This record gives sequence, C-alpha cells and structure tokens, in this order.
Amino acid sequence: MHQAPDPVIVTLLDEVERRLPELIVNVTDEIVGAIDLYQAAAPVPRDDLALSVGDNMREIVRALYGPAPDVSPAHETGRRRAEQSAPLPEVLRAFRIGFTEIWKVLAEQAALAGPDAVQELVSAATTLWSLADDYSVAVTQSYRDTAAEIMLRQQKERSVLVEALFSGNLVAQAELWQISEILQIPSDGVFVVVAAETPTLGKDALPEIESRLDAENLASAWRLTPELQVGVVSLRSRSAEEGVLELLRRHADARIGVSPAFRGLENTPRALHLARVTLASLPANRPGVRQFTESPLNALVASSPEEAVQLAHQVLSPVLRLGDDGVVLLDTLSAWFDSRGSTKEAAQLSYCHPNTVRYRLRKLQDELGRSLSNPADQAELLAALRALRTYPAAAVPLPAESAVGGRPPWPPTA
Repeated sequence: MHQAPDPVIVTLLDEVERRLPELIVNVTDEIVGAIDLYQAAAPVPRDDLALSVGDNMREIVRALYGPAPDVSPAHETGRRRAEQSAPLPEVLRAFRIGFTEIWKVLAEQAALAGPDAVQELVSAATTLWSLADDYSVAVTQSYRDTAAEIMLRQQKERSVLVEALFSGNLVAQAELWQISEILQIPSDGVFVVVAAETPTLGKDALPEIESRLDAENLASAWRLTPELQVGVVSLRSRSAEEGVLELLRRHADARIGVSPAFRGLENTPRALHLARVTLASLPANRPGVRQFTESPLNALVASSPEEAVQLAHQVLSPVLRLGDDGVVLLDTLSAWFDSRGSTKEAAQLSYCHPNTVRYRLRKLQDELGRSLSNPADQAELLAALRALRTYPAAAVPLPAESAVGGRPPWPPTA
C-alpha cells in the first residue's frame, strides 16, 4: 500500500519536509483554535500537544516517501490522551487536522508545478488517506487499551479503599480524605450504609445501583462479597434518606438492611454492622427493605449479638418453650410495649378484647416470674423482645423434648 512514490511526488514531499517546522506550529495553532479541549492548559498542555504534533507529522511525511509506516508515535499519543482523559473523538479530530494540512501543502506545491504534478498527486492521494486510516486505528487501539487498563486499575483501587472504609482500617485522617477524594464522596457528610443479600456467589443483589443513585445526584461506593453487596451512600441531606429507601424498595429482589443515617465516613464500620444486623432481622427467603431504628436500647442490643441472644433466652425461655401459645403471649407483650402500657391500645393492635390482653399478660408474668409493674423487670423484658426482633434466626433453639407445636420461636422468621 505504501510503495515508493513517483519522483514528482518526492519533489512535493521535499517541500513539505522543508516546511515541517512551520507546519507543526500551524497545525498546533489550528488544533487549539478549533477544538475546545486543547484551549485550556488541562487536560492537554500546549507543550504536550506540540510535541505530539511534531512526532506524528514527521513520521507521516517519512512514511509518504515509501517505507512502511511506523505508527509508534500514534500509539504514544493515544496512550497519553487516555491517561489525560481527553475524549477520543477530539483526539482523532486533531489527527485529521494534521493530515489535512499536509494535503493542503502538497496540493499547493502541485498547482505551482503544473498539471502533471497535480495528476500525480491525485493518483497518490490513496496513499495519504490509507496512512490516515492506519494512524486512526493505531490511536484508537492504544487509547482504548490504555483506558481499559486505567479503569481496571481504578476498580482495584476503589475496591481496596472501599474495603478499608468498611473495615475501619484507616491509619490516619489523611487517608480518610484520600478515600473521600478517590471515591468522590465527601468525608464529612450524611450517609447510610446498605447491606443486600446476594442471590448467588459473585452476583449483585442490586444491579446498576450505583448508576441509579448517581442519576438522583447521590454518590455511592460499593463492594461485593460472597454473601453481601454493601455500599455507603452519600446523602445530600437527611431529607434524601427516604428517596434512597424508596429506590431500594423498587429494586429489592433480596433482603436489604439499611443503617440509620450517620455523619462522618469514619463511622462507616459501625453503620455496616447495624445494616447487617437489620438484614438478619428480616424474614428469610423474602425480599424486603428494613432500616435500623436508632435508639439507645437498639444500639445496645446490636452492639453485642451473643449477649443479646443470651439475654433473650434467659428472660424469655419459659415462654419460648410454649410454642404457638408462647408466640401469642410475646406478640401481646410487644403490642403492650408499643402502646406505652395501654391495655386498650394493645387490644386494638392485637385485634382482641382488653380483657384478653390482661389475661395474656398475667399468664406471661406467671410463666416468667416477672412483673410488668416492676421497672427493672420491664426493662429486661423490653430488651429481650428487642433482642429476639433483632436476631430472630440466632435465638437459642429450644430443646426438642420441651418444644410445643410446630411454630418457630417468636418472632417468626418466615
């Protein structure tokens, strides 16, 4: 394709080569004037552009003399522009400007030399534009390869930083700021952590969640583990919290636990723990979204799972062994606490008569040996109920010989 040119063309190329310093300056100026990308110092400084224009134009002219083209300058330009995040279409447009200027000079010199030179140039035009194709392919390939490498490197870096964020392995505040900058989320803002149960190994529980949040102007960072897809979401304000929950509900195909809103990225590990605790409190094998309710008692129960489950077993074990009857008693006690000790309101929540609530509460007190009029007993009973609600699947199993009925311990997990 790139054969030795006719002597007439060689004469024209000699003139182009003589004028190369001038051409390099002119092409650089034209690129800067025609393409907005190059008008600012960033991302491509003018000196960098001029160097690239010079290297490529010298090699283009050399290749027009006949040798096989060396596209290494084009490869280098593609690599550099990808690293500078310059858009590929603009990079290719700059190359077209360079080839067009070379053609203009050749055409001008051919017109001065006469009709024979013009005819020879027209015959040789295929070589120039074939060379332009070679350069475009080289630039594009190098640009895309480099962009892919950069993306892979950034993904690995983000994965490491997100892991450090969730694990709390932050050595200094400076590293927290670095994580904030790379993940493009503020270090001092309002956040929630989301923990979604993965359907299968290596598969996202919330596909495209990052782009969906981004469309709502909400930055986030995510990490996939064998069991969970976890993410921290930056809220514009606490008022954006409900919008995040609604988005999760629309796309929930699994159990999803959400932490309470919190301030400061350094608190992410605790928020992840609360999100995981909340996920575990959801019924198994049933998609749903639940947010941790922040309160001193809930936080205390969540802070020590083993102690919380042990408390529930110690306090409620006699009732848990009653099977279905025990579930009814615990449901009634829960309604009574939710009603702030009002028997009438508890009856409405339980769809029964107030006398039935009184009977059930008396029976529960008899079974447990505790009194609802004793503040200390009330506190232990409420804490035990919160523990069962928070860790339903972690409740200590009842001995087989003492279990009654086929219903699971309260609260039901299915």
